[in-house]
Amino acid sequence: MLGNYFPILLLILTGFLIGLSMIGANLLLSPPRHDPEKLLPYECGFDALEDARSPFNIRYYLVAILFILFDLELVFLLPWAVALPDIGAAGFVAMLIFLALLGLGLVYEWRRRALEWD
Repeated sequence: MLGNYFPILLLILTGFLIGLSMIGANLLLSPPRHDPEKLLPYECGFDALEDARSPFNIRYYLVAILFILFDLELVFLLPWAVALPDIGAAGFVAMLIFLALLGLGLVYEWRRRALEWD
């Protein structure tokens, strides 16, 4: 049974070794160039205007959370679509209820103007 997972383990190990070899090659081959100009903060081609730790607007975090919420919806939709012939009508109705609840959440956020950027 565990032999079925050997290709996955081999893929993970190969990716890990390639990543380590690239980091090692960078450390060995690139000369260190630490001059004062390189160590200056850089912000879109301009000098830094204010502290980098300034607080963000709370709407930024709200939009990020909403994006993650609706992005995770796709994580549930893909396996559901693949397994749809096996789960039958009950699975289809359950997913319709799930999508309806997410749609109601989206309508609620839209009406509360959480998606508008002022």
